[in-house]
Amino acid sequence: MAMVTPTHVAPLREAVSFAVKAGGAESTVAMYLADSGVPSSWVSWLGDDPLGWRLLDEVRASGVDVAGVQLVPGAPTGVYFKDPGDGETTVYYYRAGSAASRMDATVLAQLDWEGVAALHVTGITAGLSASCSAMLEAVMLEARRRAITVSFDVNYRPGLWSIEAAGPRLATLAALADLVFVGRDEAETLWGEGHPATLHSRLGLHGSLVVKDGSVGATEVAVVDGSVSSAFVPAHPVDVVEAVGAGDAFTAGYLGAMLGGEPVDACLNRGHGLAARTLGSTHDFVPA
Repeated sequence: MAMVTPTHVAPLREAVSFAVKAGGAESTVAMYLADSGVPSSWVSWLGDDPLGWRLLDEVRASGVDVAGVQLVPGAPTGVYFKDPGDGETTVYYYRAGSAASRMDATVLAQLDWEGVAALHVTGITAGLSASCSAMLEAVMLEARRRAITVSFDVNYRPGLWSIEAAGPRLATLAALADLVFVGRDEAETLWGEGHPATLHSRLGLHGSLVVKDGSVGATEVAVVDGSVSSAFVPAHPVDVVEAVGAGDAFTAGYLGAMLGGEPVDACLNRGHGLAARTLGSTHDFVPA
């Protein structure tokens, strides 16, 4: 998606100049991974329009392989606007009918799985449309069939769908993943439970669950040989400028460390490090 932000910190209705950058959960994770030296690819559909070309160029310039991105004629590129406020930024999304919302099962046939160690997807895609939701499940199942690690960030967006629709569907998708990321607040909203071990059991997960609890820290829960293991790492202290994008930065930091063979504590700590970098900025992606 294209991210539009006031050039100077001011409410959207008062701003007179704006910056346009690449945004969106999956592309941000891919850019952070590439920035840290981890080869990454991004698969999506963009509009065959100036915004789509601009995003493609920007993500490619960050070092991400964009061979899997398709430009769709006649479909717009999704856009979101940041509206800075007193202590909190509101985000307005415009993606109904976007190229990304039209993704379907044909994506599966276009994927190049050669050398892929992990697949990362988010619940945002599932909320875009029924075809996106079906495509996402098919891609996750195919990755599992190929013994590729599947990472899933719940990323519930109330503007896309209701709790009643999202809760069961996101739980189904989470159960397909080897590694699930979720914020404690969104877990409580979706499933009425934020305690990591209880949530892991309630969702029937077969892999690891990472519950992010803002400035408190993050906890990973896994079941190994029938026993529950848990690890907690506190968040890094930081003067927060803006929280948007910090969750994706955390995920990228964790995945980069995991793919490098680091232990759980190090993965969580790396996640906090990238999240802190993002929290101190108004940008979703803050390169090293």
